[in-house]
Amino acid sequence: MEQQLQDFILFARIERNLAENTVDNYQRDLKRYLQYLEQAGLKDLDDVDQGHIRGYTRWLSDLCLAASSIHRSFSAVKGFHRFLKSEGRTSTDPSAFLDPPRLPKRLPKVLDVADINALLQAIDTRKPLGLRDRSMISFLYGCGLRVTELVDLRLNSIQMDEGIVRVFGKGSKERLVPLGRKALNDLQRYLLEARPIFTRSRNARNSGEVYLSIRGNRLTRAAIWQMVGRWAAEAGIEKDISPHTFRHSFATHLLEGGADLRAVQEMLGHADITTTQIYTHLDRDYLKQMHKQFHPRG
Repeated sequence: MEQQLQDFILFARIERNLAENTVDNYQRDLKRYLQYLEQAGLKDLDDVDQGHIRGYTRWLSDLCLAASSIHRSFSAVKGFHRFLKSEGRTSTDPSAFLDPPRLPKRLPKVLDVADINALLQAIDTRKPLGLRDRSMISFLYGCGLRVTELVDLRLNSIQMDEGIVRVFGKGSKERLVPLGRKALNDLQRYLLEARPIFTRSRNARNSGEVYLSIRGNRLTRAAIWQMVGRWAAEAGIEKDISPHTFRHSFATHLLEGGADLRAVQEMLGHADITTTQIYTHLDRDYLKQMHKQFHPRG
């Protein structure tokens, strides 16, 4: 079963060209799935039926995993069994007629413009790390990047003269995103005053990534999460936010300002516009708030 798993991971990485983070998550999920099957006494994947998959989903729920994690794990299992059937390694696909567990419909958390301005102003830009952190947050909000896209962002992906950023998103799909004047100013100051200091370190090892650690190395996603939390606390923002909050805020503020939904979809890199439409719910709430506040009979 372990060999079947490794073959599927190779297929996901090479044939389906899934993002590396997705592949890593699928590998962890499926290792746990195979352990569950072994504990259930199964030694052959051809013996798995719908009951085993339903039992696995219930077991994950008993572990108190987040609904999104259970949903992703189910997707991994479904993709795994589809692969085995299509390759002729099993005679049936026990997941074929199973529906994924329902995800609770939650609107994404967003910051208002005042919160974002307060957070940016709280950053001490007299220090190199402050210049870097302000530029990163300005970039996350100004371009709506995912945290992994920010980590992977390279110097040759930024067209300064045109104010355009070339971003490689999920599945290495490329998109172009405009870079606003303020974000561009913050970036230029970081590149001139801070980044050269980081690259002087003897331990510096980077491949042209834009944002580096103080030792000149590639940043991690965890480091960016910690950075956002630190400056949010410094700014007195009590909301529980993450780097992804700026992506949500980017989309919401564009739609509130009258941007076309298709344009926002393109900038976010969503394959399906229904993914982008969640932000229209936030926009409706905003319109209702404005109506209530300003209409004589609101």
